[in-house]
Amino acid sequence: MHYAYRLRLKPTDQQREVLDYHRDTCRQLYNHALREFNKIPESAGTLNQRVRQVRDQLTNLKNWWDELNDLYATVTQATVMRIEDSIKALSELKKKGYNVGSLNWKAPREFRSFTYVQSGFKFDKKNGQTVLSLSKLADIPIECHRDIPDDETVKEVTLKKEPTGEWYTSLAVDDKEEPEKPSIEAIDADDMVGIDVGILKYVHDTDGTAVGSLDLSDERDRLERAQRNLSRKEHRSNNWEKQRQTVAECHQKIKRKRRDFLHKLSAYYAREYDLVAVEDLNVKGMLESPRNSLNTASAAWNTFTELLEYKCEREGTHFVPVDPKDTTKDCASCGVKTDKPLWIREHSCPACGFQADRDENAAWNVLSRGLSELGVGYSEGTPVETALPVGTTVVPAKRVLEAGSPCLKERAATPRVSRQG
Repeated sequence: MHYAYRLRLKPTDQQREVLDYHRDTCRQLYNHALREFNKIPESAGTLNQRVRQVRDQLTNLKNWWDELNDLYATVTQATVMRIEDSIKALSELKKKGYNVGSLNWKAPREFRSFTYVQSGFKFDKKNGQTVLSLSKLADIPIECHRDIPDDETVKEVTLKKEPTGEWYTSLAVDDKEEPEKPSIEAIDADDMVGIDVGILKYVHDTDGTAVGSLDLSDERDRLERAQRNLSRKEHRSNNWEKQRQTVAECHQKIKRKRRDFLHKLSAYYAREYDLVAVEDLNVKGMLESPRNSLNTASAAWNTFTELLEYKCEREGTHFVPVDPKDTTKDCASCGVKTDKPLWIREHSCPACGFQADRDENAAWNVLSRGLSELGVGYSEGTPVETALPVGTTVVPAKRVLEAGSPCLKERAATPRVSRQG
C-alpha cells in the first residue's frame, strides 16, 4: 500500500535560496522538455515511449546546460517524467466531463515542487534535531511530528513551496501488506455503519452519532477582507506582494483546519468499524447548481470519501460507496418514497409509520444499499416499529479538531434502532 507523510521543513535563509534555485532550474528543464515532447509525433510511440525519448536527452543537455549538473540525477529524470503524469491526469479529468486543454509552460509561481526518487536522501539526527539530507542540496531541519515506522520504506521525497513561502516535504512510503479484511458474514451488526453526509450536520451515522459541520465563517471573513485590500494595491508592487502573502496565509489556514477535521473524522470511522458505507456524491454536478454551491465546495465531501477510502484499506475495513439517489426520501423500514422539502428534518413514513431523524433515516438507507452491493442483507433485519428519537445529540466539529479528542468514541446516548429478524 502506498501513501505519504507530509512534514514541514525549517530551512535557513541560505537554504531557502538554494531550494528556490533548484526549483526554478527544474521549472526551466520542464519547459524545455515539454517543448521537445511536443515536437515528437504521436505516431512515434506511446505516451511513455515519447516522454522517455525526451528523458534520454538529459545526458547531452548537461554538456552545455551547466545548471543541470547542480541537480541530483533522479531529480532531473523525475522532472521530465512529470509530463507523462500531467497528461494522464488531464485525461482522467476529461473522462469525468471536465473541459481541459493541453499542457503549457510553467511560470515561476506555477512550478512549486521537485522530487527525489529512490535515492539522494536520508534522515539524520544532528544536535537533537531531525534533518533531511538531500544530495547536492543541503541538510534541512525537519519538523518531524511523527516517527516513520521501521517497516515502511521511503520511496520518494517531494519538496514543495507553498504560496505562503513555507516549504514542506511529502514522503511517499511503501507500507507492509494491507491487513486482511474480515469476511462480510463474520462482521457483527454493531461493527457496520452507514454514513449520510450533509451541510448542517456534516455526518450522521446509523449509530446515532452526528457531527456538526466545521464553522469557517470567521476565517472566510478575514479572507474576504484580505482579498479586498489586495485588489486596492498596485499590481506587483511591494505592498501588493505583502498583501498577497496575507491572502495566501488566510487560504492556508482554512485548508489546514478543514483537512485536520476530515483526517480525524475519517480515521475514526476506519478504525472503529469493520464495514463503512457512504454516499458516492456527484459533487461536480452539485457545484454547477446555483444553490448553496459555496457550502457544497467548503464541505469537501470528495476529500472526505477519498481519505476514508484509503484509511479503510490501511485498517482492513470494508469501504462501500453507494448511489445517494433518494436515500433521504426512501423509508428505511418499508422502502416507500416520501417527498419532503429540505426544511423538514424528520422522516415520518405514511405507509408504515416509521419515524426518525431525516439524516439518520438516510444513513440506514446508505448502509442497506452498501450491504446489497456486497450481496448480503442486514443480519438482524431492517429497522422497524421502534421510532428513533428526533434530535440526536450533535457533536460540535470544534471537538473533533482537538488532538486526541474522545468525542466520537463516546457514542451518542440515544438507543440503537430495534431490528426485527
